[in-house]
Amino acid sequence: MTRIEEEKKTVRQMVEIYCKGHHHTDSGLCEDCSTLLDYAFARLDHCKFGEKKPTCKACPIHCYKPAMREQMKEAMRYAGPRMLWHHPVSAIKHLIREL
Repeated sequence: MTRIEEEKKTVRQMVEIYCKGHHHTDSGLCEDCSTLLDYAFARLDHCKFGEKKPTCKACPIHCYKPAMREQMKEAMRYAGPRMLWHHPVSAIKHLIREL
């Protein structure tokens, strides 16, 4: 799996956790979270760092629009601690990449 594919998988998992916790969805994502995920995937597809991409938190270039960046930060703040329970392997890989 490529670095970008790994990032997409992790972002999807985090947005799903956030959506289920905040919008009480059991299957799929609500419209707002789906839009956020599509936006994140588009940004990842066009990342200038490609396979050498750092985590977004450590990235020197913030390519998200301010409103979308705030939405993603909110989703990640909520989902981050819960990732260890729901998706421990992805969570640990993500933490290692941040180092």
